[in-house]
Amino acid sequence: MKGNNQKNIFLDPTFIILILILTVMGAIIGMQLITTLGITANTSIIGALFAMILGRIPFAFLHKFRSVYTQNLIQTAISSATFGAGNTLFIPIGVPFVLGMPELITPMLVGAGIALVIDGAMMYRLFGSQAFPASGAWPPGIAAAEAIKAGDEGGKKAGLLGLGILGGVGGAIAGIPMSAFGVAFIGNIIALTMFGFGLLLSGYSEFLFGVNMSDQYIPHGIMVGAGVVAFGQFIYLLVKGSKGKEKQKLQLNENISQERDVTRSEKDVGKALIFGYIAYVLGALLLAAIGGILTDMSIPMIILFALYAAFAALITEIIVGVAAMHSGWFPAFAVSLISLVIGILLGFPIPALALLVGYTAATGPAFADMGYDFKAGFVLRTKESIAFELEGRRMQFFVSLIGFGVAIIMVALFHGGYFAQDLVPPVDYVFAATIEAGVDSSVAWAIILWAIPGALLQLIGGSKRQMGILFATGLLLVDPIAGWTVLTGLAIRVTILKIKGEESQYAMYTTAAGFIAGDALYSFFNSVFRAR
Repeated sequence: MKGNNQKNIFLDPTFIILILILTVMGAIIGMQLITTLGITANTSIIGALFAMILGRIPFAFLHKFRSVYTQNLIQTAISSATFGAGNTLFIPIGVPFVLGMPELITPMLVGAGIALVIDGAMMYRLFGSQAFPASGAWPPGIAAAEAIKAGDEGGKKAGLLGLGILGGVGGAIAGIPMSAFGVAFIGNIIALTMFGFGLLLSGYSEFLFGVNMSDQYIPHGIMVGAGVVAFGQFIYLLVKGSKGKEKQKLQLNENISQERDVTRSEKDVGKALIFGYIAYVLGALLLAAIGGILTDMSIPMIILFALYAAFAALITEIIVGVAAMHSGWFPAFAVSLISLVIGILLGFPIPALALLVGYTAATGPAFADMGYDFKAGFVLRTKESIAFELEGRRMQFFVSLIGFGVAIIMVALFHGGYFAQDLVPPVDYVFAATIEAGVDSSVAWAIILWAIPGALLQLIGGSKRQMGILFATGLLLVDPIAGWTVLTGLAIRVTILKIKGEESQYAMYTTAAGFIAGDALYSFFNSVFRAR
């Protein structure tokens, strides 16, 4: 499948039927897991493995699935449907249900669906820019690509990946977050060090200092400060451009040019931001109109709602995207909670707050997940021309739209059955409780106070290391075991590099991809089994 022939796969009925079947399966998995366990499994690896198996069945009409590019399209589609149905759609519509406002469920689904499509379109327009370069770590994307490459090439690479998968499964069974261990071998060392410290500090703060950091809104304040500075750094990169900047080195097996790494110009990014903000404003106004909250607010408050909802959506996806690019983890729930708290402080009524937090929660997860998929495609297409890479990325975007569409239809058809059984994403109870309880001025002062060190840390680290964002991400996730795992992995990585040199990094990437893939496979099947 070379050159323009990438398009021809969409004319193949076998491919389209398989995409539809897998996206329906992905949407079901997303809904089931987000309502029963509160998480959404990474089905990207599952889709890739399924395509690999099909491609090895000795029937001529299945040979197309032996193409690594076809396998990349399949894993993109199922992953988009899973995250779209679970994180992006079901979490938002669960908020009005928990609050006892069933009349807002359908409007919220419409608004979340709009946000989902905008979210995906934004990553398509921003991937390959200075802010979100193709050379970024995007660890789950590397894991998917390495799995596909190992299946295609075999040999030593397949052996290293296989060992990594066994280690990932074994560690996961033992309760070790092996995805965190694998990430330590791929991402920026300084950024991941801050991530690990954040995980440890949040996990042991009450034992060490007698303070629950979340209760004091310390992580939230640090993320606000770091997020504002990160957004400023994003704009700075856009305005200043790449003149005088050190060229980034691709974090995988091939050494490619800056021209291939950065395929979106500053002008492209500027247009994407303008498009995103205007689209989010229009989406917020439509959400307010069909949600029937216009009569609950004055005209100035309606304008403030639309402008703030759009800004919150835009900055949420940037924060989530940056965290996902560097660490493979993203604090989407926590960032949405921050947006909600600020919305409460701005004085929006309860129905507006329910729609606001749902709208914000609908941005970020699909943005990050598509970044992983684009990274996987980029790695697989590294030896092809830039035109081939851009065409392949466009094809991935098309199949993700199919996944999004299937996710919207599936959630629309089946959410009532879940709600009838009181099956709701657990985070919705937190959102609802926050809305009902409200916040006082002390919360605002706590956020402002802790925003200062968050901003300073982000400034010190710069846009490349994202120290503030990654430290705040660790604080918000509260997982000390993952913290120890990340720091241990980093120590091993640094030691190997000192002994074996830079060439050892390539073997570490493949093995680390196995750790992540093994952890994802175990978590997926374990989650499905527990959800039954």
